[in-house]
Amino acid sequence: MSDSTGLTNAGSEPEERVLEAALRPRNLDDFVGQARVRQQLSLVLEAAKIRERTADHVLLSGPPGLGKTTLSMIIAAEMNAPLRISSGPAIQHAGDLAAILSSLTEGEVLFLDEIHRMSRPAEEMLYMAMEDFRVDIVVGKGAGATAIPLELPPFTLVGATTRAGLLPGPLRDRFGFTGHLEFYAVKELELVLRRSAMMLDLSVTSLAFTEIAGRSRGTPRIANRLLRRVRDWALVHKLEEIDHKAAAAALDMYEVDARGLDRLDRGVLEALCTKFGGGPVGLSTLAIAVGEETETVETVAEPYLVREGLMGRTPRGRIAMPGAWEHLGLKMPKDAIFASAQSYESDED
Repeated sequence: MSDSTGLTNAGSEPEERVLEAALRPRNLDDFVGQARVRQQLSLVLEAAKIRERTADHVLLSGPPGLGKTTLSMIIAAEMNAPLRISSGPAIQHAGDLAAILSSLTEGEVLFLDEIHRMSRPAEEMLYMAMEDFRVDIVVGKGAGATAIPLELPPFTLVGATTRAGLLPGPLRDRFGFTGHLEFYAVKELELVLRRSAMMLDLSVTSLAFTEIAGRSRGTPRIANRLLRRVRDWALVHKLEEIDHKAAAAALDMYEVDARGLDRLDRGVLEALCTKFGGGPVGLSTLAIAVGEETETVETVAEPYLVREGLMGRTPRGRIAMPGAWEHLGLKMPKDAIFASAQSYESDED
């Protein structure tokens, strides 16, 4: 399994998973970035502690890797409460959710990742659980079915989603606090990396931190992952200190370029520029050209390319922006963006 950097998802390996857990901040003071969300969330939690009540339900939205799971752990730690972790795709029936809710203890924090992928019957059960701390368990079928009310202890639900627009309005409105996490600036990622390097007992120069941060796509998870790969490279090459050249050489070997583009990203841009004259071209056609699934191109490569201004989306399909040609070292034809408008039929939804 690969992440958006094109590297093997080392988080699936026990040692790497332990390292990732160790690098997570344990409280809001140690959490780097997202200043507005941290300030607002701190106020919510502090008020709940003063009132000696469970905290309001919290919805965290934003792209993957920005700290939604970490913040849920911090919420539980700040409230001195146990944490239960599950995910929307794992809850396909109302009974699945009822089993989780009925086993919660008072004040417990329930974290539901990708909450927008929960089944509709479970969503409807969650409405009552969030608002009234009660669920109705239906026993039997048809005319003989009976609803048995089950009282729940007060709890805090922390929902995380990468696609807030897919959440039904009634569910979204039941969250007392909603925070949207933004991509990190390079300076913020440098602070993340400095903290991680200290915990990993690494000697890293300031320029090396800047080099790694600049290739991390504005995402702390990717930054920490790249730092560990640079650490491995330095270990094999018997370096006591990681400098700018070592960091750049290590990341070049892993095919992560100066702007954070990996093999898939560059493959998409090269196909768009060289095979389709800059587009527009349909998504499925583009995916076939790079030998990947349509969903992979759309969810892994495209968001970052669009955000970096290297690719554009039009009603007729994907187009290469001027920055794409420049990044690839190619000369952009004067009519590149518009000449092919009638040449390729878009299959965009």
